[in-house]
Amino acid sequence: MDLFEYMRETNKEKESPLASRLRPTTLEEVVGQQHIIGKDKLLYRAIKADKLSSVIFYGPPGTGKTTLAKVIANTTSAEFTQINATVAGKKDMEEVVNKAKQIYGMYQRKTILFVDEIHRFNKSQQDYLLPFVEDGTLILIGATTENPYFEVNSALISRSSIFELKPLSTEDVETLILRAVKDSQKGMGSYHAKIDEDALHFLADLSGGDARLALNAVELGILTTSRSDDGWIHLTLDVVSECIQKRVVRYDKTGDNHYDTISAFIKSMRGSDPDAAVYYLAKMLYAGEDIKFIARRIMICASEDVGNADPMALTVAVSAAQAVERIGMPEAQIILSQAVLYVATAPKSNSACNAISAAMDNVKRVKTTVPPHLQDAHYKGSQNLGHGVGYRYAHDYPKHYVEQQYLPDEIKGEVFYEPGDNGYEAKIKEHMRWLHEK
Repeated sequence: MDLFEYMRETNKEKESPLASRLRPTTLEEVVGQQHIIGKDKLLYRAIKADKLSSVIFYGPPGTGKTTLAKVIANTTSAEFTQINATVAGKKDMEEVVNKAKQIYGMYQRKTILFVDEIHRFNKSQQDYLLPFVEDGTLILIGATTENPYFEVNSALISRSSIFELKPLSTEDVETLILRAVKDSQKGMGSYHAKIDEDALHFLADLSGGDARLALNAVELGILTTSRSDDGWIHLTLDVVSECIQKRVVRYDKTGDNHYDTISAFIKSMRGSDPDAAVYYLAKMLYAGEDIKFIARRIMICASEDVGNADPMALTVAVSAAQAVERIGMPEAQIILSQAVLYVATAPKSNSACNAISAAMDNVKRVKTTVPPHLQDAHYKGSQNLGHGVGYRYAHDYPKHYVEQQYLPDEIKGEVFYEPGDNGYEAKIKEHMRWLHEK
């Protein structure tokens, strides 16, 4: 590299976005993802020993897939080259393969190929890489936001280790934000900026584990905010909310307002007010509440407050919970809305909740013994103990029902479940009455 090339690369680095400049160059600088790069983990050991085999990094945007690839580039003795699947074609891959063969032939050095957005490659493009990964010409590092088991060639999958990157925790993002504000070498430290504590928490929380989103907001805030009389640039709550284009909602996920909002949300579903329920859902989503937490509350309400008045409510809620985990935001808000409106407009019953509460209370107070005729009789000698003797098999009788004692003697006659008159429970109530008719 001559002087002019050096100056060009140096200026390019200085002018690159903050998120790019702050990207770690060593494993020790990486924040988060300790489940795969902790010091006792396989990936950490493989990178440190420079013995990496083909891998695919899978996870949401801003979680460090490209960062890990760059760390590997800085630590490996192998040749490192990068292409982006959104723009690269077969000709680009052919050039990479030919160069890799030359390097290995002349220097016995392997080539690591980092393919960003690998899920954008079609089947034939992925197939082209396969024999070169197979024979060791290339060590593949793929990065994808999509589930690789659905989007990447199964043959490539079988020859690669899959590492799933998780969204960064709020604490991890706060660490990166502070590093960005204070670091004079890679970050914005030379601008003499400060970030208020409430602005730090708000920005880290609202980023949803996407470090790039938070760092872009920090950079925009510092570059567009006037210096105060004290000579500092102050990143306040208003400044960062403007930079990330989110209005500050009075909603602290660890404070009283959080519990007030979730309480109002549940009570609105219980009270059959769909408009209020979907409003509080929107408020929580806007403030960045964890969609899995919301889904759990809907499932609880579906059982506690709807119950057997509409058994489908729990099915809808559980399906919604599974769907939002697979799909994520922003589409998950539609699924949550559907589940909330179903639960809010369903007929209500708390009979199941009352039944288990009463039964649990009874279990705590009264010591009981299972009646002998209900005890297990599937072993030799059980009849000698009287176990199972006298049990009547319900399917042998009309209505598939026969009256016999099921509760222990100590609580004979106790009633725990009392079906209500709403929705499907009215049918349950009528069915139980019909069973007991003589």
